Amino acid sequence: MSDHQVMFTLDDSEQVTHWYNIVADLPTPPPPPLHPGTREPVGPDDLAPLFPIELIMQEVTGERYVEIPGPVLEVYQQYRPSPLFRARRWEAKLGTPARIYYKYEGVSPAGSHKTNTSVPQVYYNSLHGVRRLTTETGAGQWGTALAYACALFDVECEVWQVGASYDTKPQRRTLIEVFGGTVHRSPSRLTESGKAFPESHPGSLGIAISEAVEVAAQDPTSKYALGSVLNHVLLHQTVIGEEALKQLAKAGESGADLVVGCAGGGSNFAGLAFPFLREKLAGSQSPRILAVEPSSCPTLTRGEYRYDFGDTAGLTPLMKMYTLGHDFVPSPIHAGGLRYHGMAPLVSHAVHEGLIEATALHQTECFEAAIEFARTQGVVPAPESSHALAQVRREALAAAESGEEKVIVVGLSGHGLLELGAYDAYLGGRLEDDALSDDALAAALAGVPQV
Repeated sequence: MSDHQVMFTLDDSEQVTHWYNIVADLPTPPPPPLHPGTREPVGPDDLAPLFPIELIMQEVTGERYVEIPGPVLEVYQQYRPSPLFRARRWEAKLGTPARIYYKYEGVSPAGSHKTNTSVPQVYYNSLHGVRRLTTETGAGQWGTALAYACALFDVECEVWQVGASYDTKPQRRTLIEVFGGTVHRSPSRLTESGKAFPESHPGSLGIAISEAVEVAAQDPTSKYALGSVLNHVLLHQTVIGEEALKQLAKAGESGADLVVGCAGGGSNFAGLAFPFLREKLAGSQSPRILAVEPSSCPTLTRGEYRYDFGDTAGLTPLMKMYTLGHDFVPSPIHAGGLRYHGMAPLVSHAVHEGLIEATALHQTECFEAAIEFARTQGVVPAPESSHALAQVRREALAAAESGEEKVIVVGLSGHGLLELGAYDAYLGGRLEDDALSDDALAAALAGVPQV
């Protein structure tokens, strides 16, 4: 290995062929989802109106590994393995002895990690003759990824995009349409869930989920696809961490001291972190694993760990998760993918059990780190990923103070080339921090059901 090598990839023979299921290795089992009506544990029949049987079984499986189907692997081969980079120029800028590696998911057709789960979700639905998939999207990465996958398997894609992002990110909407998807501003006039709010409402992922679920449940030829939160979505994303472990070894590292990822719904973070958590639980590595979220939507750091709905209208099962309350409408920060009231139950469980840490940062600090990263590494990060980079910057500067040589692995979930409006706002001094007030948090939590 060259002392100056910066990119680490894998041979065809090293391709990841199985997704990893953290449930098999957790010291205590996660609490089950509950039916919204009966409050009893949800069974496969309860999920059948929304998901194909393959995804339902992946949602509830206790198996450690799930084989990736051949047609999905064929699509993965278009962009996987994604590269692991050593951020040598950023290290030099920071004057740190820490060795920083970033796992870059911006090489996918949709420009983010979301394609890792959109492809298998559409593939499984196509096996059952599903003609249309409905979904929600925040910033637009998930909507883009699902539209792309639907185009591959000849399935229609209908997307409800959070109003604030729909208004400020027209290029994302256009990209979804390029891939063949249909996009609606949420809240829309097309559903009862949407009509409960004024048309000018900025929207939320919870509202958009309600709209997409409502439409799918009323049409036997349609199903619903979710871009984060659920177990099977996190499962599909573990190709990220599985590759990173192999690539880190190729870089000559025995493991990571710190693994950092941004966290909105939890899938990007879990995809990187869960394979490292497996190694930690097995005693072969001992990394700190840290989730970073926005101060304006601090689900893990200020939310409560309790059962709540995944959507605003209460159509989804109740999930045990860190939540700000399903009625919570976050401020329209530029990291649209991190504006969700809840956190994936598996990530929430791991945080509650003390296996994973969490912190929250203001967006101006995150954009400052993203600009520095772009100017040294040549990659414009997605605003979501800037949160992880800002925390890495803090950790690297602390290492510079202490002289500690630590290995840091960070997830860069996608590029920010369609988010230049946000960067323009930052560079023009128009970006403001908007921390969640105690009063607003208390009001949102007041609506969480008592279970």
